[in-house]
Amino acid sequence: MTAKELRQSLRRGSFVYPFLGIQLFAVVAMAAEFQLGHAAESSEYTGALNLWLLASSGPFWMVVAAICLLIIPMSGVILMGQELEEGNHELLLLTKLDRWKIVTGKFITLWGLCALTFVSLLPYVVVRYMVGGIEWWHEAACAGTVLGGSAMISAGAIGASAFKRTGVRVAVLALFLASMVAGCAAPLLGIGAQSGRCGWIYHFTALAAVVCYTLMGLALARSRLRLAIMAYEVQPSGMIIGLLVFAPFVIGLVTAVTVGWGGALGLIGTAIVAVRMDVTPKAPQWMPPPPPDLPAG
Repeated sequence: MTAKELRQSLRRGSFVYPFLGIQLFAVVAMAAEFQLGHAAESSEYTGALNLWLLASSGPFWMVVAAICLLIIPMSGVILMGQELEEGNHELLLLTKLDRWKIVTGKFITLWGLCALTFVSLLPYVVVRYMVGGIEWWHEAACAGTVLGGSAMISAGAIGASAFKRTGVRVAVLALFLASMVAGCAAPLLGIGAQSGRCGWIYHFTALAAVVCYTLMGLALARSRLRLAIMAYEVQPSGMIIGLLVFAPFVIGLVTAVTVGWGGALGLIGTAIVAVRMDVTPKAPQWMPPPPPDLPAG
């Protein structure tokens, strides 16, 4: 599944043209930084998922963010539609692939394109560090923001792509992004304010935020692959959307109760709920299979 999606994605213009364009823009942006004498400012809050740090790091990182956080991840809004509209997901589920493997394969493909594009820019990062006097920890923090943010946005785009109508896709993606910003801001700001810097607890919270919202985006896409829903069951995608709405409040409450130190617990708990919310009903192993309904005679 991953190999098929990766082969198709590498041929799309949504990857080829941005990949070539970012190389040109990276050279221009880096030259502009050297010409303007832009230098990274030292800060105690140099850590991953710090959007202010990324925005204030000069034209180079702004170009990287535009490509790896917007253009390539947003191309994922068409991925699940190809499987659902043509009924390919029904054939895939008849194989050894389950719903998690299908959505994970698409996520690895899309996020892999973002990571591949970012890795191609590492020589420019090294040049900026050697020539421009940029702090290596500052560059590492911006890299973590780009890779972590692209993972969350890619998962959200895949989840939104599982809906048929374009307007619904846009609305679901907007809800996901709003929930992601609000749900990540509370624990990160809380731990940053309490610790006064971006230490290991801050980065553990940032990692928990990336895992939480990546799993929620994939869980949303997975919920749309259900072939049948029992009469007593609630619509799985509706439950995930409800989780997106209430997740920032729950995470913020946990952060407030723990006085800013335990926001990661709210993120981890939300991730577990997202994974377990849509569980396919299965008969226990001790129950024998029903007898075949064969015609008499």
